[in-house]
Amino acid sequence: MKDPRKLQYSNNKLQKRLQRQVATAITDFNMIEDGDRVMVCLSGGKDSYAMLDTLMNLQKRAPIEFSLIAVNLDQKQPGFPQHVLPNYLSGLGVEYKIVEEDTYSIVMDKIPAGKTTCSLCSRLRRGILYRTAIELKATKIALGHHMDDMVETLFLNMFHGARLKSMPPKLVSDDKKNVVIRPLAYCKESDLEAYSQFRDYPIIPCNLCGSQENLQRKKIKKMLADWEKEQPGRVTNIFKSMSRITSSHLLDRDMFDFAGLTINDAAALTEFDIAFDESPMEILLSRSESVVQ
Repeated sequence: MKDPRKLQYSNNKLQKRLQRQVATAITDFNMIEDGDRVMVCLSGGKDSYAMLDTLMNLQKRAPIEFSLIAVNLDQKQPGFPQHVLPNYLSGLGVEYKIVEEDTYSIVMDKIPAGKTTCSLCSRLRRGILYRTAIELKATKIALGHHMDDMVETLFLNMFHGARLKSMPPKLVSDDKKNVVIRPLAYCKESDLEAYSQFRDYPIIPCNLCGSQENLQRKKIKKMLADWEKEQPGRVTNIFKSMSRITSSHLLDRDMFDFAGLTINDAAALTEFDIAFDESPMEILLSRSESVVQ
């Protein structure tokens, strides 16, 4: 059994790390501004609980003023415990709204048995949340996607859409009327899982999409988990690579003028102009030699 003092110390470090990562993401991408009214989308899962928790803590000591309103979409799934979130949110003292829309029946009616329901479900949910944000006069919509979600989405788009694309930390919504933010962009899922256990959130499982075993995202998640076991830190490195893009070493002609590139184009040649990059082993060897000399 762990020493309670060591456990408390570890949990405090975890809480501070998550708050620091969320604060950094908010600053890096200017997610929340003075006077914002942030609609925090609460699903009943570990990520959205941690997001609300962290934003409430940051709100108390932020150099700017912003308000929060927690919103849950009750999609009328069978067995959904309607009392859990109202009781929890009332206990926190945070402003909240429960939106009731029977999207479950629509999805079950439109999607054939055995097929994944995520696409239609997410479209319906997105439209309702956008409308709700306007009704509540929210200036930002906060979603609980984290670092692992963003890396998984990168590979989903590569494997199934032939496109180098992920979840942006901040975007303008499809209807051009809302700004969506992802404050957990720098947070690891493992940390959020540990924090959820520490905080003992009343988790509500998703009986619609969460129970489907044939989702491509689950396959990507397993692939990344296997990679992480083989080489710890690989997922973090993939995530970091999304913010360190060398457009001249990809193939997108809209991002880089390959057709107009000439030997006299000094501006282009300053961006990693090595035709054959050193391998990681060559780099290590060269460093060792310099130390010896």
